[in-house]
Amino acid sequence: METLINFLSALSGFVWGPVMLVLLIGVGLYLTISLKFFTFRHIPTAFKSIMGGNQKGNGSGEISPFSALMTALAGTIGTGSIAGVATAIFWGGPGALFWMWITALVGMTTKFCEILLSVYYREKTANGSYVGGSMFFIERGLGSKFKFLSVMFSAFCILACFGTGNMIQSNTIAESLKGSFSIPSEYTALALFFIAGTVILGGVKRIGDFASKVVPFMAFLYIGISVAVFIMYYDKFFDVLLMIVSDAFTGTAVQGGFAGSTIMLAIRYGMARGVFSNEAGLGTAPIAHAASTNDCAVDQAIFGMLDTIITTIIVCSMTGFTIIITGMWTSPDQLNGATLAAASYSFAIPHGDKIVTVCLLFFAFTTILSWSLYGERCCIYLFGEKSIRYFRYAYVILVPVGAISQLDVIWLISDCANALMAIPNLTGILLLSPVILKLVEKYKKDGTVPSFDESEEMGHPHWKQILHGRLPRPHRTK
Repeated sequence: METLINFLSALSGFVWGPVMLVLLIGVGLYLTISLKFFTFRHIPTAFKSIMGGNQKGNGSGEISPFSALMTALAGTIGTGSIAGVATAIFWGGPGALFWMWITALVGMTTKFCEILLSVYYREKTANGSYVGGSMFFIERGLGSKFKFLSVMFSAFCILACFGTGNMIQSNTIAESLKGSFSIPSEYTALALFFIAGTVILGGVKRIGDFASKVVPFMAFLYIGISVAVFIMYYDKFFDVLLMIVSDAFTGTAVQGGFAGSTIMLAIRYGMARGVFSNEAGLGTAPIAHAASTNDCAVDQAIFGMLDTIITTIIVCSMTGFTIIITGMWTSPDQLNGATLAAASYSFAIPHGDKIVTVCLLFFAFTTILSWSLYGERCCIYLFGEKSIRYFRYAYVILVPVGAISQLDVIWLISDCANALMAIPNLTGILLLSPVILKLVEKYKKDGTVPSFDESEEMGHPHWKQILHGRLPRPHRTK
């Protein structure tokens, strides 16, 4: 067992190391420049949509664009938004938060592209489910010779969903309730089994409905207590902002219990935690967006890129500012992770640690629901729709198992699988980048784009081939 743990630790360190971070950031930067900052220019459009625009959709699909976004957010706003940010600041100093913002801005384009491809290449199954994601757009867009990448992605995603998305989250919930409210883990396991089972066995529509109600509530609750802290320390706000920006380029000197940090540590931990928080490039959120009732892939991708902004720019910033503005990051107690975040809120607000625990419970539970959808869709791709029932049963059973188990090995396996999902996903996005560029150009010209299956019905027979650059555009005849 020790040999296995050492191997997995080494593998985890490698797959989440500098090469992976450069790949994730590099792909996002390349796409941002190639699209001529299209995503940046459409941020107002995205917020307009979520504030009252096209939230219900106008076409085929299973859940509304809003529910798809909330389902994706349920998977990304998780323990990384609290514990991950605290860890980044503990090792990298305040400057790490700045580099988290950079990964979010670059990752926004990556997420836009993977959602666009996911919705564009999605399929409708015999039972009426709309399925999409990296496994589908890789095979449908690149052909059967690249199917091995789709199989790789699906296998790694299923591994990650049982660990990262399921058992680790239920374990976090059980440990948090035990520590803050002295609730035995066995009681938590039983409650999670029944609640998760009720929602997950109801399928994507029930998950989407649940997420669309719970996610806004949990996000506003967390943002609300963070704003309360900012109001209490309003005189320090701009000093903290200046510290974050300056330390990103100079490093952070030794302060109190903080051991000091170099520029490279700030960049490393800021980018690593930033990618972990918003999952841009890992290929998870597009699976939820593929079920949207929005027929225009570009419209849904614009809507969906808010995932990165809300998760990292807003929610993670709330955690980071609170930790820095209260000064708890320099505590001689050397607090780290969720403990540091909880202590920071408790320092500023009475029972702040308990409020953070409640928020963490919501974050972790909704992550369990979202990842069940991700794993289910990968099972459909690998084994067909008949596998759904067996997957759901296995997934629900493992929820209470995770709550009462030691998960050291599961943590490492999941961590590796999570990172390895990015390799086939980013490969598919890069190889299909000409398709992305042409779809965006068509969107800018016509205001919409068809789906991959509808493309042959657009008025001339070679639209698919033209999109992929294999045939010259034919002359139109009257």
